[in-house]
Amino acid sequence: MNIEVLRPLLKRLGLTGFLETFEQRLLQARDSNLTHEEFITLLLQDEAQRREGNNFLKRVNRAKFEEPKTLEELQLTCYPAKEQQLIRDLASGSYLKEYQHILIMGPTGTGKTHLAQALGQQACRQGKSVRFIRAQTLHHTLTASRADNSWQTELKKFISPKLLIIDDFGLQALSMIEAEDIYELIAERYLKGSFIFTSNRKIEAWMDLFPEKVMANAALDRLAHHAHHIVLAGESYRRKNSPMLKSNK
Repeated sequence: MNIEVLRPLLKRLGLTGFLETFEQRLLQARDSNLTHEEFITLLLQDEAQRREGNNFLKRVNRAKFEEPKTLEELQLTCYPAKEQQLIRDLASGSYLKEYQHILIMGPTGTGKTHLAQALGQQACRQGKSVRFIRAQTLHHTLTASRADNSWQTELKKFISPKLLIIDDFGLQALSMIEAEDIYELIAERYLKGSFIFTSNRKIEAWMDLFPEKVMANAALDRLAHHAHHIVLAGESYRRKNSPMLKSNK
């Protein structure tokens, strides 16, 4: 069969991916005496896998992760058994279906950002839209958008993903504008999408970050009561896995 004859038709149908495995599958069909139905099924399975892979890569690119971290790379044994089991449970993605949140807390270097990005990568695998951003970058972006009246447009970019990951929240106290932005994000995403926050501060200390206590109560009540709390403690995960430190052992 001359595959070039099929190329224009496959292009019209948006099925040019067939060309990648067509010759291989055709040889397989001849060698294994596959039926027409089996041959077509293999081609369709190839196309489905190809599209799923392409869509996954698009979701990862849109998420804007800083690093391609995965749960498989995470050394769970560094953490207490309770935290290990919770992380395994969260990997299923059920929290996303129930619009629950994840608050990852602990000292610098304990793997908070790695875990957050790995859970985000897992959500991408599960077909969910994800956005990762550092808290300071988020604050600067939304504050700057007020100057050119694009605040609503920018805010929607962070409301729309099924999972929004805000890294390094609470490094310093919030200004009134920053607090209002965080409140709006939490209020708008309530029962519509999930958050992952990472922070060096325990949730009990987040109240003091807000300049206005009523706003703090309203925001944190929505967030914390529907959240899984992961507390990472112990030796710095980053230091322990430093190539320089490993070479000196």
